[in-house]
Amino acid sequence: MTPSEYGTPAWGLAELPAQPPLHGTLTADVAVVGAGLAGLACAYHLAERAPGRDIAVIDAEGVAAGASGRGTGLLGPRAGPAIDRAVRRHGPWAARRMHLASVRAVAAVLALCGRLDVPCGLRPGGQIMATRAPVGLASLDRQSRAYRALGLDVPELSGPQVRARVGVPYTSGLLHRTAATLDPAALTCALARACAAKGVRFYGNSPLLAVRAGERAGSELVFPHGRLRAGQAVLAVNSAAQSVGLPVGTVLPLEVYAVATAPVSDAAYEALGGHEGYAVVDALPMAPYFRPLPDGGLVAGGGTVTLAAGVGAPRLRAVRERAWAWLGRWVRSLHPELAHLPVTHRWSGRIGMTGDGLPVVGPVHGLPDVWYIGGCCGHGLAMSVAHGAHVAAALLDEPDSGDPLPWHRPAAPRMPVSGPGRPLLRTYLDALGRATRRTC
Repeated sequence: MTPSEYGTPAWGLAELPAQPPLHGTLTADVAVVGAGLAGLACAYHLAERAPGRDIAVIDAEGVAAGASGRGTGLLGPRAGPAIDRAVRRHGPWAARRMHLASVRAVAAVLALCGRLDVPCGLRPGGQIMATRAPVGLASLDRQSRAYRALGLDVPELSGPQVRARVGVPYTSGLLHRTAATLDPAALTCALARACAAKGVRFYGNSPLLAVRAGERAGSELVFPHGRLRAGQAVLAVNSAAQSVGLPVGTVLPLEVYAVATAPVSDAAYEALGGHEGYAVVDALPMAPYFRPLPDGGLVAGGGTVTLAAGVGAPRLRAVRERAWAWLGRWVRSLHPELAHLPVTHRWSGRIGMTGDGLPVVGPVHGLPDVWYIGGCCGHGLAMSVAHGAHVAAALLDEPDSGDPLPWHRPAAPRMPVSGPGRPLLRTYLDALGRATRRTC
């Protein structure tokens, strides 16, 4: 593949269950809309803990076609805003619980990979948040103080300690020990195969058009060529909630960008922490990041975010080209031996962003026995699996292990994103991106 072409790398994609379009009028005990990590984790836990329950998974395209198949594989602890902002908004006790929940979510994904007996390109290794810019240093200092005050094990790294791990001239960092990297598409496909083995039915190329309460009980989901009546429904549709008119608040569709490279030299791979499996995320607002791949290449993302709604195709193509070009230059700047490293893959994907940075995981107002999962704000690899397990437990009426977390809620805050609000938001995001790219 030449650098002028783009597509997600096929890292470990394998045979999938049949996914015919949904036709006619069908029924199911549970309908799961969305064949990404959240939806499939929910279906998997339901099928495992309630054998014999009739479960149908429906997707607008197919398994791993959305964000779960386009992610860059950083499995690290994070849910909601940075820890210092979480303390200010939710208080120390809730902020601590939020962080520990995200640590448990990482551990749960690692356990799931072992249970499914699929390697997924899994590489245990720490995740480093680092920077060399004054604004990033200030952010790291605030976060470090918050972690210490909460008694959380996130040690601060000096510049030499960061460079000893990844060989890039960062001046400070924070180390998340509970972290790993993996191929999220391979994990998503493994979950789909495991669900199919437990009797879960799959339907593809069937976008959800509407959902309404059933005449007697449950809900009725409408698709282009049919409808499905279900006793319970889980809508793991992320920012597509807006197009269906779900009353879950504002979940913005933001487009993010990534590139992957050819294999680097052994010396560069070692210097960039490849053999230890480190991933590095910059503390700047648009959080450019990189991680080594098992094949010896690198993957990088961040630096640019685009509000996808209302953007014409020519402008979006131009934004993508600029984002990919900058990521290629940034990767080559990480180490002298990368100066002429070719980019082999370029792609984009959609995340769901909420106004307060928290996901939405809860029942949908006005629709009995219908749940929504979405808005992970770019931190969905571990948390999506955790959200799916949480909703499965709720559908099975299993007792909750504790108080609700801040993202266990029916809706995100409403945001003024139509009319004059949309260009203002787009201008703000563009300004943040330009500032990040200049600083890096």
